[in-house]
Amino acid sequence: MKRILVLCTGNSCRSQIAEGYLKYFTKGKAEVYSAGIERHGVNPKAVETMQEDGIDISNQTSNNINEYRDIDFDFIITVCDNAKERCPFFPSTAKKFHQNFPDPAKTTGTEEGIKKQFRKVRQQIKDYCQTFVAENL
Repeated sequence: MKRILVLCTGNSCRSQIAEGYLKYFTKGKAEVYSAGIERHGVNPKAVETMQEDGIDISNQTSNNINEYRDIDFDFIITVCDNAKERCPFFPSTAKKFHQNFPDPAKTTGTEEGIKKQFRKVRQQIKDYCQTFVAENL
């Protein structure tokens, strides 16, 4: 079984959304993990946004990359430039992928504007994950 690690800065939004979609699209054919350089907790708006698309990520946890040092990953996907640049040395033979997504948690403005940005980023991540699975698994 393939193992996938999704990395982001705080493991609260983008990597959580990607973990949810990768689990959905791999249909049990891969073990999917997510982690951050830091641990910020799962963002409630990310949970809410995913529920709108029928995917429950409410039981996912925010983890630090160091928790997964002993796992031999097949794929490591960074979903933000900061994580790609700041990621500590992670000994692995995994294939590395990078796609920078905007951080919806940094959106300011009205509640509706913030929700709109979360949905936009969710769709970008969904499309990326669906293509990733189709091309790599």
